[in-house]
Amino acid sequence: MTMATAEQQPWKDPVRIRALGTVAVLAGGNSAEREVSLRSGAAVLESLRRSGIDCIHVDPREDVLASFAARRPGFAFIALHGRGGEDGTMQGLLETCGIPYSGSGVLGSALAMDKWRSKQIWDRCGLPTPVSVHLREDTDWNAVATDTGFPLFVKPVHEGSSIGMSRVSDVAGLQKAWADAAAYDGEVMAERFVDGPEFTVAVLDGATLPVLRLETTRDFYDYEAKYQASDTRYLHPCGLEAAAEREISELALRAFDALGCRGWGRVDIMQDRDGGFWLLEANTIPGLTDHSLVPMAARHAGIDFDELVLRIIFAAGGDS
Repeated sequence: MTMATAEQQPWKDPVRIRALGTVAVLAGGNSAEREVSLRSGAAVLESLRRSGIDCIHVDPREDVLASFAARRPGFAFIALHGRGGEDGTMQGLLETCGIPYSGSGVLGSALAMDKWRSKQIWDRCGLPTPVSVHLREDTDWNAVATDTGFPLFVKPVHEGSSIGMSRVSDVAGLQKAWADAAAYDGEVMAERFVDGPEFTVAVLDGATLPVLRLETTRDFYDYEAKYQASDTRYLHPCGLEAAAEREISELALRAFDALGCRGWGRVDIMQDRDGGFWLLEANTIPGLTDHSLVPMAARHAGIDFDELVLRIIFAAGGDS
């Protein structure tokens, strides 16, 4: 067997690691996912220190440019979730400052954060995604019910972590769900419910990690199930036959690529009762907390958290 070179595995090369200089870990921000972001950032900071890397925490609630000027980071690890960090705006700032960064570039970040436009792109690319409708205050709620049927999932277009999301089964519930979601975002969508198991596929540097199946006692995999519940189950092996697991992994890569995403991320997928797979959304900066799915999938691939963090850094793309 041919041994992998340092060029092929730069995360194992001490010279390449030292060449990173100071790494700024961006975490916190002003989105509804601030607390989760701070937890992700803290985990990354601890990991970088274990790897002997000089690092600083930068919270975009404060003066980001002043922090950059004071420490002159050689790299930015973005651990921001939600708007202001995951939507291309921070990526654009880093491009302007000439600082390389982790994860997808401006375009991929913006598209993946926008669930409505992600689905339009997937649909045009011939990739399966549930029927959806854009909701507004003047929406004909009865027409939505006729065109899409129930149950439906209503969600803010630009939020993550299932924030503002709810499952509805009648017209009265649909209008209330729109109002609840609109409190988080000016754009709201409803998506046809797929009756079947939920899977998530992590992507790392152009390849997929082991597929995980998610099971919760709640109505769906919501914020509490993701970050607070102790009875949420993450199954690996995921229960799919080998051919189906290859199919879902290939679908995740095609969906990720269609949005212009790169580096690392996660794609959430449902399977219907007939075995068909349906794309829900792509996440370009998934959580890195003790409840998070990408570190869990990485462990099943034999990648510990410290290696995962380094591999995310060396898989960095950006639009430059």
